Amino acid sequence: MRIVAISDTHHRHEQVVVPDGDVLVHAGDLTRSGDPAEVIEVMRWLTRLPHRHKIFIAGNHDWVFELQPAVAAGLVPAGVTYLQDSGCEIDGVRFWGSPVQPTFLNWAFNRARGEEIDRHWQQIPIGIDVLITHGPPHGLLDLAGSEHAGCEMLRRRVEIIRPVCHIFGHIHGARGTDTLGSTRLINAAICTEDYRPINPPFVLDLQDGIAAIHSGAGLSP
Repeated sequence: MRIVAISDTHHRHEQVVVPDGDVLVHAGDLTRSGDPAEVIEVMRWLTRLPHRHKIFIAGNHDWVFELQPAVAAGLVPAGVTYLQDSGCEIDGVRFWGSPVQPTFLNWAFNRARGEEIDRHWQQIPIGIDVLITHGPPHGLLDLAGSEHAGCEMLRRRVEIIRPVCHIFGHIHGARGTDTLGSTRLINAAICTEDYRPINPPFVLDLQDGIAAIHSGAGLSP
């Protein structure tokens, strides 16, 4: 299965060149303001892309998904899957997505560190192949200035469930790849810290429990 991973397009989606693949994964912050009009435009863009399957989660900018979930649900077209502390399975590959992140200014899907946010992570089942969260695990692809912004409880859960890959974004300046045990980590932020959508998507192949990355920041196609 070929997965194309992106995140943090911030309503600059039309400027992103998205390579083909089996599954497109968007790890949140599709919009700038999170209003329904922006979501509609992004959904129209997603439906035009050639991938057989499109999966996305919301991010801290995507307010309508938290404040008006019924309205948001009506904006998601057939053929596009929205995950919010939920999962899906495609050709035997199990995906799980959650939009929450540790409290970060006054944004959507903020949760206090510790027990409050861990209630979300404890819902992630054992046996997930691809984990999608908006924010990173603590200490890995999460450096915001001089501080690690990732979630400690998320890192603990990833260490327990050991997905094949974990796709996220949120911290634009920490874009890249890393590993946590056997799990391949991908911060797939498209926008830079000053919201320029110049980073390429990541392309990875999943086969026999291994995620092989073929292109992305600092990698050759």
